[in-house]
Amino acid sequence: MFSKKNIVLGITGSIAAYKMANVASALVKKGYNVQVIMTDNATNFINPITFEELTKNKCITSTFDRNFQYNIAHISIAASADVFLVAPASANIIGKIAGGIADDMLSTTIMAAKCPKLIAPAMNTNMYENPILQDNLEKLNRFGYTVIPPATGRLACGETGSGKLPDESVLLDYLEVALSDKKDFSGKKVLVTAGPTQEAIDPVRYITNHSSGKMGYAIARAAMLRGAEVTLVSGPVNLPQVPFVKTVNVVSAEEMFNAVTSLSAENQIIIKAAAVADYKPATVYDHKIKKNSDINYVSLEKTRDILKYLGENKVEKQIICGFSMETENMIENSTQKLIDKNLDMIVCNNLKDDGAGFQTDTNKVTIIEKDQMTSLELMSKSEVADKILDKIYKLL
Repeated sequence: MFSKKNIVLGITGSIAAYKMANVASALVKKGYNVQVIMTDNATNFINPITFEELTKNKCITSTFDRNFQYNIAHISIAASADVFLVAPASANIIGKIAGGIADDMLSTTIMAAKCPKLIAPAMNTNMYENPILQDNLEKLNRFGYTVIPPATGRLACGETGSGKLPDESVLLDYLEVALSDKKDFSGKKVLVTAGPTQEAIDPVRYITNHSSGKMGYAIARAAMLRGAEVTLVSGPVNLPQVPFVKTVNVVSAEEMFNAVTSLSAENQIIIKAAAVADYKPATVYDHKIKKNSDINYVSLEKTRDILKYLGENKVEKQIICGFSMETENMIENSTQKLIDKNLDMIVCNNLKDDGAGFQTDTNKVTIIEKDQMTSLELMSKSEVADKILDKIYKLL
């Protein structure tokens, strides 16, 4: 989706400059063309050859480098850039950019760039909290720069506080958002549910299912990248949080029901991808079979049907998409759920299909709407998420 785009990394004099080797490497592996510009001070912390080996492009350190292939290097690089990230960004370079000073290759090139520009400050806490520095960051925000908040922790100077360069994964998340050129869900509010629920039998045991939450998390991420304001209601999962998404963590089906119903009216699009436990313990009976041992007999009652409630209480112009997992009669059973629960769309898959269903990174689904049905081939869950959103977009 984003490969072959051009990313410019501007690196300034900070001990955190070493982290950018991992960022450059990760971007190249994803298929991006990466151009690195370093200030003179940055070369004291990491050798430019490192970036040349990783990116297979010459690392630029001088405005007047005669060995570079372009006639006017800073203009050529700026014109070709799809996104420009300065990280680590020192107080010096932030002050230069905010003040319109262009006296080296980095400040000159970013001045000429019209692409999205990201700034990741990294410095001593006292420097970061200095009102002059904060005023410069506010100024950059007003001019359309994205300022990436620094992390908090132990700094190279030995102090603890704000000013750390964020982890490489955070920088990559910001770049992915900046590179996303499909913003068709801008202004839309999307509610997604994901993961399993757990229904406690006693303090140790519970009823649940095999859902990993991967499909719901993929949908939340895809909607975010396409510009939506996303709220993710998540059961217990072992997945990293989706960046730039509000996450509401729940455990039981009742908690998920309460969270979803309290948020439903304010969201134009609701996608229920969670695999909620169908039953919860009503009464647990202890039966002794021998000394110091017992068997628990559990009577069950159904949990509340979230999708049915949403369909019965749908607000005007709201779109509701459900999920269905079947082991037989997939199309017939899923179509009936679409009708019975007043849904606009249902995404179904057969748990017997290889590569589909719980725990996998791929899925093979059929998207059923009121007037049509679309069967997809086996693909990654992120690709499935985009296909689902494409369908929803046509209903808006």
